[in-house]
Amino acid sequence: PVRVPFGTSDKGASAMRTGGIGGSIFLVAVGAILYWGISVDGEGFNLNTIGLILMVVGAIGVVLTMIMSANDRGDGDKDVTIVER
Repeated sequence: PVRVPFGTSDKGASAMRTGGIGGSIFLVAVGAILYWGISVDGEGFNLNTIGLILMVVGAIGVVLTMIMSANDRGDGDKDVTIVER
């Protein structure tokens, strides 16, 4: 049997957390630009409203990514035994 420290083979989840944080921060930044940086008077959809929606979605994404990241952390002392056949 091969002993692998717990969490070392979980590179996909780590990359997803990094992308989740980055994407969420990007949404918040674009939303802030649309909400506070652009002034448009016109009919139809409102860019300020879209900016507010993007900021809310980005903030929810940051919170969810942080919660998932906290849940995935192990104490590092656990070992996983892989049996090769």
